[in-house]
Amino acid sequence: MLETTSYSLVRLANGAYSLRSLKHGETFHPVIGPMREAESLYVRQLGLPERLRNHPGEFVIWDVGLGAAANALTALRLTRAIGCDIRLVSFDRTLGALEFARQHKDQLAYFQGYEQAVEGLIKDGTVVFEDGLRRVHWQAHIHDFPSLVASWPEIGGSDGQETLRKIPSPHAIFWDAYSPARNPAMWCQPLFARVRSHLAEGRACGLATYSRSTQLRAALLLAGFFVGRGVCTGEKEETTIATTTLDLINHPLDARWLQRARNSTSAEPLWEPVYSQNPLTPQTWEKLKAHPQFALLQ
Repeated sequence: MLETTSYSLVRLANGAYSLRSLKHGETFHPVIGPMREAESLYVRQLGLPERLRNHPGEFVIWDVGLGAAANALTALRLTRAIGCDIRLVSFDRTLGALEFARQHKDQLAYFQGYEQAVEGLIKDGTVVFEDGLRRVHWQAHIHDFPSLVASWPEIGGSDGQETLRKIPSPHAIFWDAYSPARNPAMWCQPLFARVRSHLAEGRACGLATYSRSTQLRAALLLAGFFVGRGVCTGEKEETTIATTTLDLINHPLDARWLQRARNSTSAEPLWEPVYSQNPLTPQTWEKLKAHPQFALLQ
């Protein structure tokens, strides 16, 4: 039995419905709602329609923070007319939010047409189905994500199943964990560095997230990503995009951002899973100055 009592259904000011985590005290996709936020923050910002149209073979998406599946299902719906197969790999500690959302699927309109796929995912942890012009292979890994990343390339199953094969390297990453104050382990620089090290060389990959914090952006830069200012989502006037290649970013961070980071009282990345706010150390400042992004933009 999945734990579903830790969530409530809320109606936002614009009339859309979303979920609230009672444990974390945070509402999923606040202000503009699940579908509109997923479309602007992940689908459009990462250029999924254009990239899928020009992509040979299977396109891999990591959905880090499955939650109630709004990001995953919105991405599928908005690209289903494009004939590119998708492997969607979702990560979360629990399927509780997804099960709660499924019980309220009539209010959460993004479930429409994907009810059977969600049921299969909850039941078996993986589902394969035809979706429009393409084939979708959707997997859910219910683990603590930082521990999971640390255990790659092999993950031992505790339920007697065969050891899982290495999770395929992504072309796009949705990063939708609870906030750093509530879930600091998901925003540490060493975790981003481990994720970056598992990305395939020569494969363009973009990561989008709702946070615009200076310490997050510094962590992503030090992990080896190029980093830029992301789109407005209604609640946030800016979000963040991080990529393996600078040409995927419309508004890269520049020397002015670097100077603001130096003067900030909350720019030092989290190096361990304890939330704190501190100015840059001299060592971090020197590493940021030496990042290739700032040389390329001169």
